[in-house]
Amino acid sequence: MADFVKGFFGGASSSAAPVVSADADFADFAASPSPSPADFTASPSASATAKPWFSWGPPEGRVHPLANRPYTKWYNIHERVSLSDFYMELFILPFLALVILVHVWGTRTNRFKAKKWMGAHVSALQNEFAVVGFGGKRAPSSDEVQAQGLAKASAAQMEVDELVLKEKSKDVFVSYATGRQNVAFVDVKLSLLKRYNPLALFGDSVLGFFFESMPAPTEKAEIVAYAFDGKEAQLVQKTGEQPKKGKDSTFDGFVWAVVHKDMMKKLRDERYDLSLTTTKDNARLPPWATVMSESAEITDTLLTPELIKAVEACGEDLEALIVTDMPEDAPKKLDDLVPKKRLSLTVRLNSTPSSQALFSYFLRMPDQLVSSAHFRPEVMRRVRTTREQETQKIKKLDEEEKAEERRLLGDKLKKEERDRKLKGMTAEEQRKFLEKERVLSQKRNQSRKTMRA
Repeated sequence: MADFVKGFFGGASSSAAPVVSADADFADFAASPSPSPADFTASPSASATAKPWFSWGPPEGRVHPLANRPYTKWYNIHERVSLSDFYMELFILPFLALVILVHVWGTRTNRFKAKKWMGAHVSALQNEFAVVGFGGKRAPSSDEVQAQGLAKASAAQMEVDELVLKEKSKDVFVSYATGRQNVAFVDVKLSLLKRYNPLALFGDSVLGFFFESMPAPTEKAEIVAYAFDGKEAQLVQKTGEQPKKGKDSTFDGFVWAVVHKDMMKKLRDERYDLSLTTTKDNARLPPWATVMSESAEITDTLLTPELIKAVEACGEDLEALIVTDMPEDAPKKLDDLVPKKRLSLTVRLNSTPSSQALFSYFLRMPDQLVSSAHFRPEVMRRVRTTREQETQKIKKLDEEEKAEERRLLGDKLKKEERDRKLKGMTAEEQRKFLEKERVLSQKRNQSRKTMRA
């Protein structure tokens, strides 16, 4: 009994034979030794030779646990990759760099050309208007810039450009001027090529080559001057100021233009106001230019020797010089025919002195209109007749649209009444009602055929 107790609590003698389990499947595990942790201790010299060159390594005197790990090339990035792994990047990066360079070059070129044109014409605006640009104050003149010396000239010119010119987009620049007698304000728009996007520029050029409705892209300047036409008091009262007393700024309303012959058909098709005029060559103008006017007397009054000289100096850069009181787009309502007198000048973007002469004359042209554009009643009778005819056309179209609206409204009411009746009928009554409608419809169609025959 004592031996049994000693054997149960592990007190058996060393001479006793080990007890073998009856389960033979666990015999191997019963005879195996107990696991013990592995010894990773290594000599410092072996650790130093096995450590990779890029690893941080343990402090001196201590050995890294993975020091004996075999060396492979995956430790060095320059050994596990090759040039063939970057063929796609090598193909894309040059094109990406080229696109960025072209975009930067095109943007800077457009800005340079726009500033150059404005720099050549800003003196004329400053001499005629009290406020030029969007800064709300007058920019320094060219003489003031030159007086500051060569060292300060570039900085002053840059200040003028920022005040005068505003970049609306990468290919459109705008400016503004106000504060002059007979002119409410002037809008300047510079349209340039899309140099920053060669694909878009090429597409526009191709479409312009094949389709007349889509002209090829060109660089041009569009200047529009809006006349007061005797409405100074109304415009000034909006600002809360007292209107200044002065001479009358009204003049007769008409449509007159000097245009390049290459642009004549395009302007007549696109602009409603010029479609009301007749085209006639003038011996005093260059052979490439013509006049579009509503009366010969208007042409004799406006075609002054100074204007002829400016047109000749500008050359074929001139596209159109227009004086109008009619809308550019075809009016659809009578409110669209309210006279809005304005002058517009369209020229190719050129900074030479030849274009500056015509630009300066254009800014002073409202004074000429106020002083001399008052014609005899016989002359204006024809102009008013054209306006009345256009008014009658719009009235007729308006009446037709209203009649069509009334017809549609009547048809809608009839349909609602018919549906209401059908809902209150029985199935037999509905059948008779629909049969009666069918017979009446056949009779109406037969009578229409008989009348046409």
